[in-house]
Amino acid sequence: METNELLKKPYLNEVEAAAITGRAVSTLRNERHLRRGLPYLKIGKRSIRYKAADVLSFMEARRIAFD
Repeated sequence: METNELLKKPYLNEVEAAAITGRAVSTLRNERHLRRGLPYLKIGKRSIRYKAADVLSFMEARRIAFD
């Protein structure tokens, strides 16, 4: 699935979030364990979802611009 299609979804699973951010799924898992990184929702015991708007905000907050 392309990035534009993924961003139309309100919630993303960890594989989709990894595809958008360019991070490995294992990195997202490790950051969740360390309580840092992207904000996430835990649905049930194992289902993790990331809000697409939060993923974009996270990426934009780390933007480096040369003015």
